[in-house]
Amino acid sequence: MATFLARFLEPLRPRGLGAWLALAFSTLTVVLTLLLVEVVESASTEQVKNSIGHGLGEMAMQTADKLDRGMYERYREVGLMARRRDLVDPGTTQAERRKVLADMQETYWYYEWIGMAGLDGKVLVEARGLLEGANVAQRPWFRDALKGIHVGDVHEAVLLAKLLPAQDGEPRRFVDVAFPYADAQGRPAGVLGVHLSWQWARDVERSIIAPVQMRGKVQALIVSAEGVVLLGPEDLQGKTIDQPSLREARQRRTGYLVEEWPDGRSYLVGYGATRGRGIYPGLGWNVLVRQDIGDAYQPVRRLRARALWSGAALAVLFSVAGVLVARRITRPLGELADSADRLRRGDTTALVPSRDGYDEVRKLSGALNALVNNLVQRRAELQDLNATLERRVEERTRDLERALAAVRASEQRIGAIVDAAQDAFLAVDQRGMIVDWNKAAERMFGWRRQEAVGWPLAELVVPERYRASVGKALHAFRQTGRLGALGRRLERTVINRQGFEFTIEMTAGLAGEGEDAFFSVFLHDISERKKIERLKNEFISTVSHELRTPLTSIRASLSMLDEGMAGELAPDVAGLIRIASQSAERLVRMVNDLLDIQKMESGMMEYRRAAQPLLPLAEHALASMQGQAREAGVLLRLDRPQGAEQIRSEVDHDRMVQVLVNLLSNAIKFTPQGKAVTLGLSQLQGRARLTVTDEGPGIPPEFRGRVFERFAQADSADTRPKGGTGLGLSISRAIVEEHGGTIAFETEMGRGTRFVVELPLAVAAAHQLA
Repeated sequence: MATFLARFLEPLRPRGLGAWLALAFSTLTVVLTLLLVEVVESASTEQVKNSIGHGLGEMAMQTADKLDRGMYERYREVGLMARRRDLVDPGTTQAERRKVLADMQETYWYYEWIGMAGLDGKVLVEARGLLEGANVAQRPWFRDALKGIHVGDVHEAVLLAKLLPAQDGEPRRFVDVAFPYADAQGRPAGVLGVHLSWQWARDVERSIIAPVQMRGKVQALIVSAEGVVLLGPEDLQGKTIDQPSLREARQRRTGYLVEEWPDGRSYLVGYGATRGRGIYPGLGWNVLVRQDIGDAYQPVRRLRARALWSGAALAVLFSVAGVLVARRITRPLGELADSADRLRRGDTTALVPSRDGYDEVRKLSGALNALVNNLVQRRAELQDLNATLERRVEERTRDLERALAAVRASEQRIGAIVDAAQDAFLAVDQRGMIVDWNKAAERMFGWRRQEAVGWPLAELVVPERYRASVGKALHAFRQTGRLGALGRRLERTVINRQGFEFTIEMTAGLAGEGEDAFFSVFLHDISERKKIERLKNEFISTVSHELRTPLTSIRASLSMLDEGMAGELAPDVAGLIRIASQSAERLVRMVNDLLDIQKMESGMMEYRRAAQPLLPLAEHALASMQGQAREAGVLLRLDRPQGAEQIRSEVDHDRMVQVLVNLLSNAIKFTPQGKAVTLGLSQLQGRARLTVTDEGPGIPPEFRGRVFERFAQADSADTRPKGGTGLGLSISRAIVEEHGGTIAFETEMGRGTRFVVELPLAVAAAHQLA
């Protein structure tokens, strides 16, 4: 097929320079014209798009503003009704009250239900007698009005669902507005409530959207603060959405976005948010006005089509002009080509251009004449060059031999260095085969070089249980060119010729490029170091257990003396007792910390986790530190936002209290007298967050990278004013991470430090708070 097409197009290919220039001029003019048209069209299109998008955003903002103004009027009207004397006066009969309410309902047609209920929740009177005698004490509008919340979000009719017919085939929906009313002595006597028809909001939407419907199908959505569509297309009514435009509206922003919706279609969406008005606090409604991207950009497509047709016409005109110019340019060149052809046939006549030729053609003719004169001279020079070529080849050969000898010498030096290295060295190709093996590797594994080279690394030195992972890592490197172990110091378990397993420290690098690249690996035996670390841990565990029993008795005895168990002591003796008691406390904490560290390292730390609220846990930790805080002159505070008692996580109560006590203790130590330490509890992005904030000097920059290291302290001098083992934060991090959480800190010199602990929410709590 390709051959046939090439033969078909062969006659159409340009033959002369004029044709090529004409083609080049035409192509260039077409491209430039189309680019120019595209630039102009893009600028115009972008302007039109912005105009359409901003128009939708403005409609969303107007709708939100009109909703705010309407709700403000309803809010103010109901508040004034609740203060009318002819309604709340005890001397007014039920019939008179009903008459007043009926007049109000007739005046304000959008009030579906207007009634008054006593403090017991029993409906006393209603404009049309609906629900009189019914008990509404459990209805949200009644309870919230007594709490000072006078407006409720959209909901479907409950008690009135059977009494009032559906509207347009839909169940009735209301917005509740209710205010308490008082008796003659100013005491609460009941609640005046109004169910505002949600049809009112649809009328607001029509008043804004209807004028622009002729330009395209525009849809308005009113969305609650929780993301539920209160008013909008039938397929979205009552559903929860989470579009980028809605998130922008929640930030009190106005504008537009192009985004894809759950129906799979793309829309141009303008957004805006209600903000409340005057005494009306607002319900957090957000307004989205969307238009199908095809309908919205219909004017843009018409503009683009007009621009393309205009550009095509201009391109044709410029192409015709290009053909004419190309013919004018190539005529002198054609004459010069004829002269050159005569020269090729042996005619030594000089090349003479036509009289109407231009400077470039005359210069080319002179250059060709000079070229002919130089041909003979160049031929002689070429003969001389051939005579000296063999000598030059010999010289280059000797240079290459010397370079090859230098490379071989360099390879020998590198080999000698590797063989003399104290650490084992081995080279492995990308298939996992051993290609080099030094003497230290022979001593470490017991295999001689000639025995190891050519064998798979995994079969020779890797225990059988790890061989599959080595194969997967090499396969991943061949696929992606990346290996996580490169450039890092890692601990691994290997096996020697006798089958004995031991621990090594490994550093791997990649040498060479492409298919010839190989891994250079240095190994250091650390089995003795591991043995020493194990003995150290056993020693610390034994000593700590042996110390804890006498220290506990000493601490208890000194504490009783300090508390006056032996009667009043002399001031200097009491001071010494207090110092000894504090030192004993510090020793006990140090022993306990050492035991915890040892348990964590050995994997024997026990955790009894259970799903539980975190607020009692925080209060327990705060209460435990009140004594230390009073002694230091520091105020302890608990920051618990509304709903904090519902925050739950699956934790070990004692261990998590230990974490908070460690953080609070550190904060108290570094907080100046008269300042405060705050323990906070909140929920953020599906995780429970505990924070401890102090007003101390902050963590020095040079120490921040070692905050969670063992025995790390900002001031490590023996005379430091703040006590501690330097293990608390390391233990705290281990406990938090064991719970699946994280611990971090934020600090600023002179402004204080905040430690942040984040934990996964308990499953039940996560669903409840979602």
